[in-house]
Amino acid sequence: MEWDQPAPTITTQCFGYGNGRFGHPEQDRAITLREAAILQTFPNDYRFVNEGDRVKFSHLGRLIGNAVPVRLGEKIAQTFRTHVDAVIYGRG
Repeated sequence: MEWDQPAPTITTQCFGYGNGRFGHPEQDRAITLREAAILQTFPNDYRFVNEGDRVKFSHLGRLIGNAVPVRLGEKIAQTFRTHVDAVIYGRG
């Protein structure tokens, strides 16, 4: 990965360096699950597990890697809302 290039599509195995495309741009390691979540535009304070619950990398990787990026979901929802308002209420 490079700082000035788009990130690859985040997948469920994004925390694994051996998967080939998720290497940190400066450090000799894979990106962390939190870094993957940030790339998926989750808020920095978003909690994927409840406090005290056991953390499983594969489970968190699946949650993050299978997610629609948050901001993309927001934009799609806004588009639907604009369309529904235009059709039902004559707004738009």
